[in-house]
Amino acid sequence: MPGHGQGHLPRAGQAVYAISVAAELAGVGVQTLRLYEQHGLITPVRSSGGTRRYSGDDLARLARITALTGQGINLAGIARILDLEDANAALRASNAALAAEQAHRPQSGPPHS
Repeated sequence: MPGHGQGHLPRAGQAVYAISVAAELAGVGVQTLRLYEQHGLITPVRSSGGTRRYSGDDLARLARITALTGQGINLAGIARILDLEDANAALRASNAALAAEQAHRPQSGPPHS
């Protein structure tokens, strides 16, 4: 149907899901989401009234956390893994930006003496 589909879904980073909806979509309990937040594994946006709002990116992170807990990794270990994955993603993005910048620079010849 025209007008339906991806155009009506929130952007991945747009925090729109209430905690109960996020918990249901992630397949975990509301208290589990609060526990993950206490351990710094996830940081939902807060509305002006203090209500937690989760984004698609948060749901993807929750899926990763759920996969790691399913492998028997404790929350401290998960926190370290997520920190390393986040740092790796930031380095990859930085490397890609530098490569793109270098590709757009005019090539200079060898220095003249």
